[in-house]
Amino acid sequence: MRIIINAIIMLGELAAIAGVAWLGFTYPLLFAALTASLALALGLGLEIARLKNEMPFYFDRAPDRLTFFTTIVGSLEAFVKALLAGVVALLTFLGTDQERLSWVAVIFAICLFIGCALVRWLNYRFKARPMRWGYFRLAAPLGLLFSGGLSMLPSPGLTELAKRATFDLPERPSMEQASEFLFLLKQSFDDIVERLLGLVVEPGTAQGLSALVSVNMLSGFVLALYAVLIAEAVRYLETET
Repeated sequence: MRIIINAIIMLGELAAIAGVAWLGFTYPLLFAALTASLALALGLGLEIARLKNEMPFYFDRAPDRLTFFTTIVGSLEAFVKALLAGVVALLTFLGTDQERLSWVAVIFAICLFIGCALVRWLNYRFKARPMRWGYFRLAAPLGLLFSGGLSMLPSPGLTELAKRATFDLPERPSMEQASEFLFLLKQSFDDIVERLLGLVVEPGTAQGLSALVSVNMLSGFVLALYAVLIAEAVRYLETET
């Protein structure tokens, strides 16, 4: 019976991962709004709790009205991160090239699966708390992983990009057209960085370094959010069943 229950939970986890990627691919505006809302709801409590525990590290004497101070600062940090996560979520999946977006969704789902697996392993091995550890520490590695995956997508190059900006991009582009152009611009910039680094290091190393400095790293905030929520839900189901 335990094997059957674990299999059902695993299928539910895979369905949740696929559902998140599908939602972003199909309804990018709704996905961005949901991401921002979840980031704010989750971040409010975690940011305030973190500040309360960090006060002795930063101050020899705690500020007067400590509760008020941590609430204001923590809320501001949570709001900024939620806004960033919403904007990044929108730019990640908004565009006009459906084939390119489908690959983005696949890479996103793979990175999300790895993030969930990593959080669960840390929980089993070191008793790390998925919600707390993942929210504060998972964005960077998942962002790097996602950025590395996107670096394998074709880049139009500056010449082709200039042609598209001149002849294809309207004077007042839609949100989808603007987002598509921004993505191509990011890819072209990353390609230039990779070529410059390739002059001094091996091609594989150059690709990894260019992914590290890419704007696509910001998508780690979105991936980390959903990874910890799914991992926390799986942990709850495994504990209660």
